[in-house]
Amino acid sequence: MTIIESVPVAAAVLFLAYSVFVGARDGGRIQNGWVFPATASCLFLLFSLGAVAAEGMLGFWADHTGSLWGNQIWMDLLLAVGIAWYFVVPQARALGMRPLPWLLLIACTGCIGFLAMTARLMYLRERAALHA
Repeated sequence: MTIIESVPVAAAVLFLAYSVFVGARDGGRIQNGWVFPATASCLFLLFSLGAVAAEGMLGFWADHTGSLWGNQIWMDLLLAVGIAWYFVVPQARALGMRPLPWLLLIACTGCIGFLAMTARLMYLRERAALHA
């Protein structure tokens, strides 16, 4: 199995492990839980910079416009971010975050920016809970 074939498998395994962990929890907050999305954002940024260096800034576009499956994946990503945005923006505003700069980052970087926004939101929420 090549690295290009291995990375999606590893990502799926990590996603499932994380999802089971979150689903099995009782709902309480995790101390310094913001570190996970912050780290994931940094690691995904590094991976993405490698992809940009190897395949160009718009290398993803050919994949999304070259087949029906590519179209489906593009729409799926947009729908997922739209759903997350709907749930995150009210919480972000309540903690004093301005959504539009984050939207620009997300529009330019996808989940790299969304993970960074989520980390910031979780950090502010944890800090507010400590000072309450």
